[in-house]
Amino acid sequence: MDKVWLNRYPEDVPAEINPDAYPSLVEMFEQSVHKFADQTAFINMGQVMTFRKLEERSRAFAAYLQNDLKLKKGDRVAVMMPNLLQYPIALFGILRAGCVVVNVNPLYTPRELEHQLNDSGAKAIVIVSNFAHTLEKVVKNTCVSHVILTSLGDQLSRPKGTLVNFVVKYVKKMVPKYHLPHATSMRAALKKGRRMQYVKPFLSGEDTAFLQYTGGTTGVAKGAILTHRNMLANVMQAKGAYGPVLTDSRELIVTALPLYHVFALTVNCLLFIEIGGQNLLITNPRDIPTFVKELQRYQFTAITGVNTLFNALLNNEDFHELDFSKLRLSVGGGMAVQRAVAEKWKDITKTYLLEGYGLTECAPLVAAYPHNLVDYNGSIGLPVPSTDVRIVDDEGNVLPNDQTGELQVRGPQVMKGYWERPEATKDVLTDDGWLSTGDVVRFDDEGFLHIVDRKKDMILVSGFNVYPNEIEDVIALHPKVLEVAAIGQEHEVSGEIVKVCVVPRDSSLTRDELLTHCREYLTGYKIPRIVEFREELPKTSVGKILRRALREESGNAAKSQDA
Repeated sequence: MDKVWLNRYPEDVPAEINPDAYPSLVEMFEQSVHKFADQTAFINMGQVMTFRKLEERSRAFAAYLQNDLKLKKGDRVAVMMPNLLQYPIALFGILRAGCVVVNVNPLYTPRELEHQLNDSGAKAIVIVSNFAHTLEKVVKNTCVSHVILTSLGDQLSRPKGTLVNFVVKYVKKMVPKYHLPHATSMRAALKKGRRMQYVKPFLSGEDTAFLQYTGGTTGVAKGAILTHRNMLANVMQAKGAYGPVLTDSRELIVTALPLYHVFALTVNCLLFIEIGGQNLLITNPRDIPTFVKELQRYQFTAITGVNTLFNALLNNEDFHELDFSKLRLSVGGGMAVQRAVAEKWKDITKTYLLEGYGLTECAPLVAAYPHNLVDYNGSIGLPVPSTDVRIVDDEGNVLPNDQTGELQVRGPQVMKGYWERPEATKDVLTDDGWLSTGDVVRFDDEGFLHIVDRKKDMILVSGFNVYPNEIEDVIALHPKVLEVAAIGQEHEVSGEIVKVCVVPRDSSLTRDELLTHCREYLTGYKIPRIVEFREELPKTSVGKILRRALREESGNAAKSQDA
């Protein structure tokens, strides 16, 4: 393989993986729960669930789906919940029944939920009662015939679970009233399933495991068809990239990213099932003080997150006092890791924050920062094993490695296509398997990939391309800045100008002070013309800053002024 980056791989990272190491995710799961039966698989709110208990409960849930609900192989089942012990039970129960998992963001509006349920054709949904009022508004307009309800504390010990459910519903009033008279409780479903016969379906690598919907930050959410082989390949690719610093049955990973997000699904859940690791599930990572108190109880060895999460942790003084002596792997994904955050993470934890790059359509991992490199270089690292990448221009012509263009990816993790959207599939997937990512990239001299930006986020100032990531990285270096997002705003002279929305760390920060800082690092046309100070930035449920929402706000404001 004549690839410029191969000589940069650590010797313990393989160039190729075997995507057919297991026939299906179900086979991988069954081998792991047998091998690691009495070890801890998941922890949530202090409650431990072993691999053996996970096997028993997921088998009961699979039997319930097969026998009571009469679901068949290939039927879609939606899961709408945050990080709870119920999630892996539902996840592996659905897969073991031969059905397809449709992960749903619990914060969806009724319109978004209705779209995803109808688009996927889901016949059943497993949902936490906190969000049942959303489902009530649309369920009659969907194909959903079966609703399985659970409450936050249902998998906790009886006294604690009862208390948690009481506080959540009656004290904190986090469960809006709903009316779903035909719903079944997950507790009742598991009780029934234990008395039913489970029949293991025949599954091949080409069978669909997930309909994983794109985040919707670049348009209408579409369901990426991810097969068992796609997911297994990416588990093996993640293991190839990060496995050298992980030991079977000895790891505890902090899972603050929601498991319905494909990054946490693959890297946290599936990979750590395969190696017999523990997942510490954080139900509400936005509550940073409570999150940090939970971390005080465990000697964690790995953590994943997005840049905004790491930044929030670093700005909590109690976090600085944690024991990081066992921490060996910190991975940032979902958005660019900023230099200021990476360097502060290293200072506080004495470990390196490795950026990973991926997308839903690739299950998701495409590139990873090598575990043995010690200096932040602003790259997303190197393609993971068994992954081909190339750079193309707007017409699809392959460009030399020293030029900037759109990244295309080919490998066993690339999706089969978009669910029932052949035209959308043709737009991004070539006949010979190359996926167009929509991300503008370049190689550096050592073969590392650098994300320049998303094509749709690029700002065009008087014919010059301005990439928001560059602006944001510079501004984030200012000590008085907490968060920043850069967008383009229409301008009658230059086409667009750069606008930045800034959340100050220090209220004394001024526009002039910020622009003086920018002039030290940026050429003239990249200097922001508009600086807007805000208390917070709009984000997705996993903490990714929504530039699209800022652009829409800015455009609407401009229209109002024109009117």
